[in-house]
Amino acid sequence: MNRKPLVLPATIGLLASVLAACGGSDSGGDSGDAIVVGTTDGFSVSKATPAPFDPAYAYDVGSWNILRQTVQTLMAMPNGGGDPTPEAAEECGFTDSGNERYACTLRKDLKFSNGDPITAEDVKFSIERALRIKADTEVSSLLSTVDAVETKGDREVIFHLNSADATFPFKLSTPVAGIVNPDDYAKNKLRNGSDVSSSGPYTLKAETKKDKIVKIVFTKNPNYQGISEVKNDKVELKSFETPEAMGAALDKGDIDMMTRTMSPDQIKKLQNAKDSDIDVIEQPGLEIRYIGFDTDNPTLKDKAVRQAVAQIVNRSELTSKVYGSGADPLYSMVPATVTGHANSFFNEYGTPDVAKAKALLSAANVTTPVKFTMHYTTDHYGSATKTEFETLQKQLNDTGLFDVDTKGEIWDKYRPKQREGKFAVYGMGWFPDFPDAETFITPFLDKDNTIALPYANSRIRDELIPESRREADRLTASKSMEEIQSIVAKDVPLLPLWQGKQYLAVRDDITGAEYAINSSATLQLWELGRGVGS
Repeated sequence: MNRKPLVLPATIGLLASVLAACGGSDSGGDSGDAIVVGTTDGFSVSKATPAPFDPAYAYDVGSWNILRQTVQTLMAMPNGGGDPTPEAAEECGFTDSGNERYACTLRKDLKFSNGDPITAEDVKFSIERALRIKADTEVSSLLSTVDAVETKGDREVIFHLNSADATFPFKLSTPVAGIVNPDDYAKNKLRNGSDVSSSGPYTLKAETKKDKIVKIVFTKNPNYQGISEVKNDKVELKSFETPEAMGAALDKGDIDMMTRTMSPDQIKKLQNAKDSDIDVIEQPGLEIRYIGFDTDNPTLKDKAVRQAVAQIVNRSELTSKVYGSGADPLYSMVPATVTGHANSFFNEYGTPDVAKAKALLSAANVTTPVKFTMHYTTDHYGSATKTEFETLQKQLNDTGLFDVDTKGEIWDKYRPKQREGKFAVYGMGWFPDFPDAETFITPFLDKDNTIALPYANSRIRDELIPESRREADRLTASKSMEEIQSIVAKDVPLLPLWQGKQYLAVRDDITGAEYAINSSATLQLWELGRGVGS
């Protein structure tokens, strides 16, 4: 049967999950049949992405969700949220008062999935490899504060940081810090293909057709030692072209659960269904969507143009028309439920106002209508993205101040073009690397940022980001984070749009689904089990 879930407010201390399934998480267990999960995330092994699952390269939510099942890190985020806890490590901690020296001791007898012992040298190799390769995805920027890695014996690893970084334990929980087997990974180049060699909860085998990975089989790793209890023997992840195809597979029983990205219409239909054996799980999320501006582009270089866009965009209309109850307006790059959030764009621009936008452009002697193209990806964030950008286009063009076109492209082509600076205005989504305000700030505004944003503000880069990293008390760090958000609202290199919720749809004989995804959109497939349907 189907029950509408109770929605609880999200906090960083408690990443709340809401159960709508008939079984409880304690009824799971090993099963001979693989649990089959659907996703619209697309994966390919191609010239553009030759190493999609190399921890030194991967930096999107889909690929990270593959790695989180297979690659083990020294630290991990515990189920239910809170501070990172030792995973491959037995213990970790800062050994100085300035948050510049961090030491970890590995678990005893830790092994890779093939049985090879894991030593401190393997950890050193893995971290230094990511920094040495410095992939163009900029994932290595998460390790930018690492100055040197030292080992003592087989089990102790010491990280010497080039500046204070209180968030370093969080960064050690991300896949880029995953421990890989040096026998299978070269120290100075990426590992092409889809194979992964590590010590996480599962091993991986991918099925590929015409460069596209259509199915990934996760098999329980008998050598795994960590904080997660693996409640199944095998999970299959199947990739679908559209949410509708994924939904049809769930209806037919070809898959047991579907994850991101479900369409708004699908969610509404499933929530309202009666006497269904498919349940919907809804929980607060930290996913955000935003617009990026090439601040070096001649049309967008004058910040008055970007400010005028910010003055026009109607987030309430956008979310209600396109996403319904699945998204909330967002007035900062930092989500509303994260410590350090400030409603900076609302404070700066208030409600949408055409007259104010016109005045901004007039004062800067900008000729109207301002013409540009907004680019978006057609297949990476869900089928509603097209409607989202058509809605934004209409909001801007209806003012007479803008002449905006829209253009969509598949992610495999879109992302390289975006990184190469070929788009003046583009839509992107962000899922946090870890639940802290910094992960919504530094990936976009620091040097070597992940979206190759040309905007550079010395106050942000040289003073405020380092200030925030020095604060072990993240509430104290909020002051720096809030000032950064205020600067961004005034300069508008980025324009936040909305904050989304997380949804799963699952057949009612599957247990543990309420724990299988957290508000950061991290999949935790080890929580799934097969029980008895209602």
